[in-house]
Amino acid sequence: MLAIVGPTASGKSTLGIEVALQLNGEIINCDSVQVYKEIEVATAKVPLEERKGVPHHLIDFVSPDINYTAGEWAREAATKIEEIESRGRVPLLVGGTGFYLRALRQPFFVSPPTDESLRRRLNQIREKHGVEHLHRLLTKIDPAGARQFYPRDWPRVQRAIEVYLQTRQSIVDQRPDRPEPHESSRRLRILALNPPRAELYKRINERTEAHFKAGLVEEVKSLLDRGFSPTSNALGAHGYRRVVEYLQGLRDLESAIEQTKLDVRHYAKRQLTWFRHEAGVEWFHGFGEEKGILRSILDSIEAGPRSK
Repeated sequence: MLAIVGPTASGKSTLGIEVALQLNGEIINCDSVQVYKEIEVATAKVPLEERKGVPHHLIDFVSPDINYTAGEWAREAATKIEEIESRGRVPLLVGGTGFYLRALRQPFFVSPPTDESLRRRLNQIREKHGVEHLHRLLTKIDPAGARQFYPRDWPRVQRAIEVYLQTRQSIVDQRPDRPEPHESSRRLRILALNPPRAELYKRINERTEAHFKAGLVEEVKSLLDRGFSPTSNALGAHGYRRVVEYLQGLRDLESAIEQTKLDVRHYAKRQLTWFRHEAGVEWFHGFGEEKGILRSILDSIEAGPRSK
């Protein structure tokens, strides 16, 4: 089983389709924004007509008002892996959300249901004071839990805060209840793209401008007008949160565009850092659309996993 990962705008989706065509594969989306339906412009979902007949799963199926979690994705991904393999086909996890991939490889303990009002409050604190402020807050209430996470690993830090406030127990104390990883995680090969940084940032800037020209503001306005929360996971994602701020009168349009470019560049850098900390990742230096990258990856797959 394979995972094709890397930073945003690196060509993962295009590469995933080409690899799937060669391997009789089906794609399981591993992107935390692409799971949401009704948000399209800034998600980089591959249009149906460009998927070349390759089935795609766990994409465009969650309402924007639901805060879909990594644990939920991992459980559904495991089911899809079994379904795909039962048909004699190859599952390919494709996307850039490392937290999703880790949830599959290292399942979370069964935690209390999300308290939406608490999460909204923590989202507001993070937006106002920054991600490292959340880590300082966790250090005050759960020092043992805080020592387990990087200060900027805010999804895990924020969830640890939620767990402590809801259960009055450290997330560390609840880890013995962690379920065993799905058996497929033991044979998962992670293939990561690492394109030239300057060209990647240029692509991100150009793609951001294209999103705004393609109606990103109008899409977000429509969702807000229909009652979707501006603090939802979907509208809090990179590419969307600054548009919300613009529509709320908190910044002008030019500022929203430039800050979005910066947000997405920072996100790409965090993605690369995340995958460098994951065990067993095989790196390929280029963009997914490059023929040489496809050939290198197919050769690597044919040669088999690298020795430990």
